[in-house]
Amino acid sequence: MAEQNKGSDDLHLPVELSLLPVRDIVMYPYTILPLFVGREKSIRAVDDAISRGRIIMLATQKTPEVDDPQPEHLYNFGTISMIMRLLKLPDNRVKILVQGLMRAQIIDYIQTNPFYKVRVNKIPEKEMAELPVEVEALMRNVRAQLERIVNLGRMVMPDVVVIANNVNEPGRLADLVVSNLSLNTVDTQQVLEIVDPVQRLRTVSELLAKEIEILTVQQKIQTQAKEEIDKNQREYFLRQQLKAIQHELGMNDEHTEEINELTKKITEAGMPELVQKEADKQLSRLSKMHPDAAEAGIIRSYVEWLVEVPWSKSTEDMLDLKQAAKVLDEDHYDLEKVKERILEYLAVRKLSPNMKGPILCFVGPPGVGKTSLGRSIARALGRKFVRISLGGVRDEAEIRGHRRTYIGALPGRIIQGIKQAGTNNPVFMMDEVDKIGADFRGDPSAALLEVLDPEQNFAFSDHYLGVPFDLSKVMFITTANILDTIQPAFRDRMEILYLSGYTEEEKLKIARQFIIPKQLKENGITDAQLNLSDSALKKGIEFYTREAGLRNLEREIGTICRKVAKEVAEGKTVITHVAANNINKYLGIPKFIRETENKQDTVGVATGLAWTESGGDIIHVEATIMKGKGSLILTGHLGDVMKESAQAALSYTRSRSGTLGIDESFYAQNDIHIHVPAGAIPKDGPSAGVTMTTALVSALTGRAVRKDIAMTGEVTLRGKVLPVGGIKSKVLAARRVGIDTVILPEENEKDLENIPDNVKRHMNFILAQTVDDVIDKALVAKQPA
Repeated sequence: MAEQNKGSDDLHLPVELSLLPVRDIVMYPYTILPLFVGREKSIRAVDDAISRGRIIMLATQKTPEVDDPQPEHLYNFGTISMIMRLLKLPDNRVKILVQGLMRAQIIDYIQTNPFYKVRVNKIPEKEMAELPVEVEALMRNVRAQLERIVNLGRMVMPDVVVIANNVNEPGRLADLVVSNLSLNTVDTQQVLEIVDPVQRLRTVSELLAKEIEILTVQQKIQTQAKEEIDKNQREYFLRQQLKAIQHELGMNDEHTEEINELTKKITEAGMPELVQKEADKQLSRLSKMHPDAAEAGIIRSYVEWLVEVPWSKSTEDMLDLKQAAKVLDEDHYDLEKVKERILEYLAVRKLSPNMKGPILCFVGPPGVGKTSLGRSIARALGRKFVRISLGGVRDEAEIRGHRRTYIGALPGRIIQGIKQAGTNNPVFMMDEVDKIGADFRGDPSAALLEVLDPEQNFAFSDHYLGVPFDLSKVMFITTANILDTIQPAFRDRMEILYLSGYTEEEKLKIARQFIIPKQLKENGITDAQLNLSDSALKKGIEFYTREAGLRNLEREIGTICRKVAKEVAEGKTVITHVAANNINKYLGIPKFIRETENKQDTVGVATGLAWTESGGDIIHVEATIMKGKGSLILTGHLGDVMKESAQAALSYTRSRSGTLGIDESFYAQNDIHIHVPAGAIPKDGPSAGVTMTTALVSALTGRAVRKDIAMTGEVTLRGKVLPVGGIKSKVLAARRVGIDTVILPEENEKDLENIPDNVKRHMNFILAQTVDDVIDKALVAKQPA
């Protein structure tokens, strides 16, 4: 807006004028404004004013949203104005340029259609011959306030300040200033309605003072934000503005409360000095950040992890050896060596409270109770129990954690398990350590080297925490099915305890003592509704399960219980007796049949003993001779070591052909085929060497192999029989299929101590030094033609 210096005293202004309602604008005398007129009534009012000397009355609407304002929607005070220019637009609107001339008050509405016509009372500006000192001071103050507003950043046209410095009338100065400030319509209209120029100027001064205060606070907020702004982070700038606003409003109580709470937790956590120093440092950083900052969330999570990890919380060990032995016997049958080792640990712990926790590794086939034994040990010690499964883990960060620079970083499974336990001395079981993988993300088993080394784990460093944690009080237990896939350095840190398979008698006792009560409870029946005889259990063990562990036996017993539960639910009240003669009704036809039953001594077929992840098993090695050119054919999905054993067996046989009564030229005129059935199952290892040699010699000499003998052992080119592993599991496998004679390497005689006495009483063991010893015992003498 600009001021027009032309006065209104020389104009003859009528008192009956057409009325133009305007929205959101208050017209002042001596100002010039462009207006767009679009409403039909307003256009007619403009046309009437043009025809009557271009003089029109402008009044502001109280409610801008009303399209057809009535008299009650308009202010009574307005401005008599002159239409200086008029331009009709293509969209039927009219653009006019108007100049304010004089204040006026609407007295009466003469007409309302087709446009408003009103009678007004003209209010001329009061002239002041001489300005009092007070008024002069007030005018100077208003000019200074206007300059202050401009300096604080309010957009005002430069010529307005110049004109204001040259205006000597208080009323005109007030009108000039208020018409060029973006004030709300109510305040602007209020100033228009003040007739006294001094009072009007005083009101304008108050409005300017209020505007200066708002602009000052706004500038203060911007200044505080700019002091800490990061050039590359616009988001940071916005957050700092929010921080400054909250500071002005006193909205920091919640953040302060959070800091005080974390401080209290750090004090109560019992951290080592180094850890507490790091926690205090991070908390200090957090207290200086805005709570909504991105990094604040990361630091908050880190501090919370530090206070939740049990740095000094321990459970007291139950050092009563008799009570511990009782708990172990309640939970598991047999496993005497493992129980003895736990009691030894307790005894030493009782005498030396500061001893380091042992690192035990339970190795054995599935289902023998490795995992449940760890839980039982924790109960016997009175400690918390934590279990994690490492099967298929390929990322080293799963063990050591992720660094805090990564989004969503967390500590590794070790620290997570310790936090879950809530104490720093739990029994920590790591299942399936033989199934850990390795890829481009690292080798998790290498990360476990520090965890499982008593000389290092007192200062285990997790990548996320970044501070040492003492793991020396933790009792680590690992489980594995085989040791071959475990790194030597990893294996060296653990005390290996082997858990072999169970005999039929042991399975019978375990079923009576543990499995049957458990399955009866799970299936909602009692021993008053089901009687499972020993003969039925023996038949179930022999003909429906063939395993080293107990899982399948538990499933079969569960099947019987479910079928009985169905009968009970249907209304049966009589107890169900399950014996050997009616077990087929509940379990169906037998799944396994003794492989030696109804078989005769056979030429070229030898029974060997093998060890698998599921325990011991028997294998039948077949050899046959065919006319050919001396080729050796090997089938049955054999591994490289097993193929080499077959080559060694053939070479030995050729070197001893004269002694064995075999034609020395047999190799040149015949092809030899050695096959191990169950061809889809991978097989490897050297322990089938003597079995392959026996089958080959049998096929070449025509002497049958005894059906009641099984054998194991590695063979050399000179015919020596070398020791192999898994003797207990292999003997139990032979016992399961009804073979009572086993040929073993002589050096494996020491392993017979691990075989239960009730098994040894029914078995005949032949200890062999050479292949000749094996052939003499295993092959039937050739019948004369």
